[in-house]
Amino acid sequence: MSLLTNVMDHALDDGYAEASARRAAEGGGLPRTLRAKLGLAAGLLLAAAVVTVGAAQTQLSASVVAKDREELIERIRSETTAADDLAEDIEALRGEVGERQRAALQEHGGERGDLVALLSGATEVSGPGVKLVVDDAKGVAGGGGDGPREGGGFSDTGRVRDRDMQRIVNGLWQSGAEAIAINGQRLTALSAIRAAGDAILVDNRPLVPPYTVLAVGDGKRLGARFQESADGRYLQALRENVGIRSSLSRQDRIGLPAAPSLIVRTALPRTSGAGNGDGRGTADTGKGTS
Repeated sequence: MSLLTNVMDHALDDGYAEASARRAAEGGGLPRTLRAKLGLAAGLLLAAAVVTVGAAQTQLSASVVAKDREELIERIRSETTAADDLAEDIEALRGEVGERQRAALQEHGGERGDLVALLSGATEVSGPGVKLVVDDAKGVAGGGGDGPREGGGFSDTGRVRDRDMQRIVNGLWQSGAEAIAINGQRLTALSAIRAAGDAILVDNRPLVPPYTVLAVGDGKRLGARFQESADGRYLQALRENVGIRSSLSRQDRIGLPAAPSLIVRTALPRTSGAGNGDGRGTADTGKGTS
């Protein structure tokens, strides 16, 4: 019993009691709650410093990005303006080259100068002729469909194909047309009618239906000859079998523009020393494009 009484009376070791009393007498100890508050305050100050530094860095980076963006936009605007100026210069030079080529054709074509200028599309043309309008069948939606027609068969898509326009144009040429344009696009002896999907291209320029074909020539004879030709009968078969729509009318006067670009082939005599021994020079064939 004396041992239990001693433990209950002296629950704290005497050494701990003496150390606690000594710290209290010297004043070096801080209450636990005060130490906890000081630690919390230090942590909050450190967190505030980190957030402040991070915000400053973010603002600095944002200003740098905004400056770079503005510089990039300004460069794009400057380069776009320069590109537009160059495009205008190119168009002006193309126009100048075209005018000089047309003048050269008319000046040096000799007796056949007018014919050469006509076939090359170098000059505007006006006179009597015919107007042929060709359009897809009713209810045909844009896009889709099969490829161009092969051989002499027909497609049930009801769309006008490049092969159809080729036959129509060739039929007009053979019927006596002197100049032809499709949707305002002048055809020359070197023009090409091709397909790109369902689109029809004339000299790489896309056309949109309906296709208006203007042909200068003797309107009465030209229309009659075309309708009686194999290509005219082909167009009639397209109307009957596929539903493609077309109308042909005689025009007292129509006007066709000059071709937008020319492909000129010339023969130039060789200079001195290029003769063939009899005093006559031989010719070199040169090709120039505008």
